[in-house]
Amino acid sequence: MMVLVACEESQEVCRAFRAKGHDAYSCDIQEPSGGHPEWHIHGDALKALKGGTIITMDGLSHDIGKWDMLIAHPPCTYLSNVGARHLFAGHELNAERYSKGLEAKEFFMRFLDADIPRIAVENPVPSRIYCLPAYTQTIQPYEHGHPYTKRTCLWLKGLPKLSPSDLVVPVASWCPSGSYSKNHTSRHKGIFTKDRAKNRSKTFPGIAKAMAQQWGTEKIPQHD
Repeated sequence: MMVLVACEESQEVCRAFRAKGHDAYSCDIQEPSGGHPEWHIHGDALKALKGGTIITMDGLSHDIGKWDMLIAHPPCTYLSNVGARHLFAGHELNAERYSKGLEAKEFFMRFLDADIPRIAVENPVPSRIYCLPAYTQTIQPYEHGHPYTKRTCLWLKGLPKLSPSDLVVPVASWCPSGSYSKNHTSRHKGIFTKDRAKNRSKTFPGIAKAMAQQWGTEKIPQHD
């Protein structure tokens, strides 16, 4: 299958699908840290959604036609429930932040509404103020071999729910909000105290592997 992994610089999901024999490409405005520029589209992910001819960072062009699957990780800074506390100063709405949230919602919806038969969009639990569509399921790292909690939502179209692949006991939160981490014990403070946004955006290898194994087939059951 032709798989686009949008807003991914780590290439974790891209590499997992490549390992299963698929033509997967990551796309991000950042250069990839995953070590494969030959699989990376450096630029606007919305433009890459259109398919056709794409150009990877090694300068080669690829005629991919239409994508068979999209896995998208749009930025969550302004949409997440964790960031909702910044929307109000007292009882007054932060108009600038709210406007940026609306822009982020529009970006998010471009992926969810893309003309691609199989779609998975990943984000944290969203703030209710932006009225995003209901997510299909939530997943946790400890369901896929990593002993941490980090609740993540998946919005799915044409794909079944992701099933736990390797259940383990969580020992800590992965990367909670700054205010949360300051007021809790070491078990709940999280692994990271700096660069939380960057570290939270990384996909766990076990989750990426589960996506490739469960969704990386030409014939998959449709989600109800």
